[in-house]
Amino acid sequence: MKKMTIALAGNPNCGKTTIFNNLTGSSQYVGNWPGVTVEKKEGKFRGNKDVIIADLPGVYSLSPYTLEEVITRNYLVQESPDVIINLVDGTNLERNLYLTTQLLELGIPVVLGVNMADLVRKNGDQINLEKLSQELGCPVREVSALKGEGTNELVQCAIKLAGANQERPYQFSKQVEETIGAIGGVVQSRVKAEHLRWYAGKLFERDEEILKEMKLPENLQLQVEDIITKLENQLDDDSESIIANARYEFIGKIVGKVLKKKQRGLSTSDKIDRVVTNRLLALPIFVAIMFIVYYVSISWVGAIATDWTNDVLFGEYIQGGVGTFMENAGTAAWLQSLVVDGIIGGVGAVLGFVPQMLILFFFLSILEDCGYMARVAFIMDRIFRKFGLSGKSFIPLLVGSGCGVPGIMATKTIENEKDRRMTIMTTTFIPCGAKLPVIALIGGAMFPDIPWLAPAMYFMGIAAVIFSGIALKKTKMFAGDTAPFVMELPQYHMPAAKGVWIHMWERGRSFIIKAGTIIFLACAAIWFLSNFGFTNGGFGMVEQGNSLLAVIGSMVAPIFAPLGFGNWQATVATLTGLVAKENVVGTLGVLLGLGGDVAEDDAGLLSNIAMMFPHSVAALSFLVFNLLCAPCFAAIGAIRREMNNAKWTWFAIGYQTVLAYVVALIINQLGGVLTGVASFGAGTVVAIVLLGIMIFMLVRPMPKERGAEVCCQQS
Repeated sequence: MKKMTIALAGNPNCGKTTIFNNLTGSSQYVGNWPGVTVEKKEGKFRGNKDVIIADLPGVYSLSPYTLEEVITRNYLVQESPDVIINLVDGTNLERNLYLTTQLLELGIPVVLGVNMADLVRKNGDQINLEKLSQELGCPVREVSALKGEGTNELVQCAIKLAGANQERPYQFSKQVEETIGAIGGVVQSRVKAEHLRWYAGKLFERDEEILKEMKLPENLQLQVEDIITKLENQLDDDSESIIANARYEFIGKIVGKVLKKKQRGLSTSDKIDRVVTNRLLALPIFVAIMFIVYYVSISWVGAIATDWTNDVLFGEYIQGGVGTFMENAGTAAWLQSLVVDGIIGGVGAVLGFVPQMLILFFFLSILEDCGYMARVAFIMDRIFRKFGLSGKSFIPLLVGSGCGVPGIMATKTIENEKDRRMTIMTTTFIPCGAKLPVIALIGGAMFPDIPWLAPAMYFMGIAAVIFSGIALKKTKMFAGDTAPFVMELPQYHMPAAKGVWIHMWERGRSFIIKAGTIIFLACAAIWFLSNFGFTNGGFGMVEQGNSLLAVIGSMVAPIFAPLGFGNWQATVATLTGLVAKENVVGTLGVLLGLGGDVAEDDAGLLSNIAMMFPHSVAALSFLVFNLLCAPCFAAIGAIRREMNNAKWTWFAIGYQTVLAYVVALIINQLGGVLTGVASFGAGTVVAIVLLGIMIFMLVRPMPKERGAEVCCQQS
């Protein structure tokens, strides 16, 4: 059998990625909101390695308003897969079939997979698959992606259909069909025969991307425009609305013939939504849920697991055992220090927090898979819209709670370029998995009696996003209308154990891999730089205070002195965090000799960490700065790819770092005075001025629009 490609296409959240995982054995992340799949993913069909299955980003139509729609459309039109499996949500048949009508016009064979068949039956509804197949002119199969029912049969049907000529039995109104046919007659020499209907329809919609792609001569453009204008005058409407209405009219007739809905009252999901999406209760419920999740993960169950990992696994077994073995083997003192204090101490300090992370990711996976987090995006749209952002901006923030890189990539779903750039700049304000150990370490050492510190840092990130949304939207670079937010709320359901495990493990795995690679190398380098230096006219092992790292850190430390942590150890930990945020903990593990003993209630930890800060307010300043400042190198690389512009990338990094510095300065200077641990001085005055500027940026009026004056124009 020759190799063939099957494209999985459908609306967001219709089950494509779940079926892709079932068919290929892959473990792509599955979520209950648009933007989970933002790039094309390919895998080999488990039943036949010659069959390639491509999972395309979910789209509502093939009109490219967002980047993921561009990816899907370009792949289908330019790559021309052998066959398309169009997956539709059987519980929302009418909305899903809009995309189906467009796919059937591409000239590529299509198989329709009616997903969520189990929910359709549970609701008491009936879909006449045979009649649906006749009306659309393509094979129709019933599947349940979640339960794995009918997926292999769906692929086998697609394999048989590949390469076949598919008739399109349906017709729009006579006027629309005649207009599309006339446009096709004008441009038929410019496109492949199998794509003629598609291109004619897109020209009818005045699709600018298609016009650029086809490069029609001016005389042909005028002919097409005359044909379109004639129909618009007859129907007194614009062409895009005309063809959209024609599609919905056709779909409405089909659904009326093939779907029998059971009469019923409010569903269980509707009843729950009356509470969790209530205008007054929604936000308090969200805050309460996130508090419980972070409290259990960080301060309760997660703390118990982390204490055992640090004290017993790394402190006694690994670090103690390796140290004893190397000492008995007569290993050189410097090598023993490198392995035990540098590598195991640094990496162990990071890995010790894995239990807390996995528990947090477990709870977040449940919330996402059951459908609650989709409601959170809807709830936050109400809030974000008041501050210059839409609910679509919250989706990347939510994805970024695991890792900033996929969160930044998820901004492809935002069609407004200004809103997308703003979201890219603010996504990493939300604490990701790599920042969690920093919160746990500083919180356990300096704030052991404040169980709400971890959720407070989560909401601190949201506050930074909201502030940025208000302040930046009032600048000429980002001024403009907020992007609309349209999202289907899925029905609540019990989370699938496999999906929760995959989500939890995928998020945790990247952290563990970094600990075994980047953090491993960084800890070895930090040990070397903190133990070697120039002394007595030569180079060799020295006290930490005279090391190369101390010299470098002391040179930079004055920059952070106004923030309360102007010593070289805290400075170096902050700088290494730019490589990977886990390095903050790894660096402290090496410099302070924490090793595996980084339990929150460890007396040595308290004294070692406490000596870095003059008071707890300075420790909070250190924590906030490291949470809000420029992200790790991997996230910066993702910002560069998504911005596709060096100036915008540097602007994003600069904005994040400056905002982090200003907030940390205000916390240290004003917090120190208010708590009585510091006296009023010049730094306090600067902090008051900066706070006043931030307040002014929030309350000042929107600028008048005077054209597209942007400082960082895309080159």
